[in-house]
Parts: sequence; structure tokens; C-alpha cells
Amino acid sequence: MFKLKVSDAKLLRDMTTAISILIDEATFKIDSEGLKLRAMDPSRVAMIDFEWPKTIFEEYACTEPTKMCINISELLKLLKRAGRDESVELSLDDKTGRLQIKITGKYARNFTMPTLEASEEEVPTPKINFNVKAKSTTSGLSQAIEDAQLVSDHVRIEADSEKLVLSATGDLMGATITLQKGSDALLDLEAKENSKATFSLSYLSEIIKAASATSDIATLEFSSDMPVHIDFQQTKEGKLTFFLAPRIETD
Repeated sequence: MFKLKVSDAKLLRDMTTAISILIDEATFKIDSEGLKLRAMDPSRVAMIDFEWPKTIFEEYACTEPTKMCINISELLKLLKRAGRDESVELSLDDKTGRLQIKITGKYARNFTMPTLEASEEEVPTPKINFNVKAKSTTSGLSQAIEDAQLVSDHVRIEADSEKLVLSATGDLMGATITLQKGSDALLDLEAKENSKATFSLSYLSEIIKAASATSDIATLEFSSDMPVHIDFQQTKEGKLTFFLAPRIETD
């Protein structure tokens, strides 16, 4: 029903790694336009919205719209066997319902893996009016998050018209990381009003670490005590965004 070929195995592997941060079983929608995935993590704290139009693929054929659910961790094991300059072809065996993975480069490898029952859940995109939009390098953002992790398991993100501030407080230590608008790390910043929200570093760090392999630029949008939307700018026409719910602080 479909055959997809990616000329750069690393591109597919990096994107699969980013998806695996939140979910183990992913239900992809495949149609004449491309490959899509929108899903919540099991705890319902984070959401991923991924899309690759058919123009990203070296070869793309889909005879009818299809839903395919696979174990992402198992697929990633296979993709890690592929080198940067090798190609990966994915297709579905109509008779067995198994996913076929063909890796071609120095030599050819053919794998098969079972598909799972596809989820019927429709995950809507959160409708939020964001007051802050910050555009940063993924490397700068990743380093700031790593600094915050040294002292705590959560981080408060604050913004005004001139700076983005990440604050973390632990039992013994505290940290304040300031990114100034126009600096090498914070490329641009728009703030309709001063805003702040607190997020789990376990989620935030893993998302940024994995997605940074797919993008050099990340755009954060948030409002006070509302979910943060993180858009990782893709070099091609693809989309990779995350929503992360805030940590509710109690006195």
C-alpha cells in the first residue's frame, strides 16, 4: 500500500529518536501527501506533532490512505545499523501486514517487523494564545537546560521584551541562566506581556537533546502557567513540534 525511500539514513534515524522520547508505539498516517504523526505520551503531559511531506523522500508511493502502528524502539534498533550515506526503504507487506525495512549501502539488509493495532484516537492541536515567542539556537537552549539540571528537576522560564531567564532551585543550590535578545543563543524575542511558567526538566531536556540532532533552531512559545510549544525548524519542509504541560507549583 505504500513504499517510502529516504536517501539519508541518519535523517530518518534522528527523527525516529526524537519521536521515541515520548512514545513507544506510534500510529503514523500515510497518504498521498506524506507521513504524519500526532500523539500524546502515556502520562498525557507532552504531545508530539510530526510531519514529513512526500517531497522529503527520494521515492514516495501510497496507493491508499493507511494507518500503521509500530514499536518505535524496535524500529530504532534497526535504523541504528544504517550508516549516514545509506538509504532506507520502508514498505508494508499486504499479505502479512508486516513492515519491511530495506537498508542499502555497502551491502543490502532486509528486515521485517510486526505492525500493531493502530490507535483511533484523534489528538487535537492545543488552541493557546501565546504571549511570548523566543527563537534560539538548539545548542544554546540545550546548554541552558543542562545548567538548570545541575541543581533541580524543574525549571521556571520567564520572559520580557529583552531577555529569557531560566531559573532552577534545588535543596542546596540554585541557578539563573539569562539569554539576552540578539545574543548568539537567543536570536529573537517577542513578548506581548511578561510571562513565566515552570516545566519538568526530565521531559524538556530529553526533547531538546533528541530534537537538536534534527534542527539548529528552536522556537519556544508560551504564556504564564500554560503549555510551552517548541518548534524545531527543519532544513527541509518537514515539521517537528512538541507541546509540554506546565508543572503546577503549590505553596
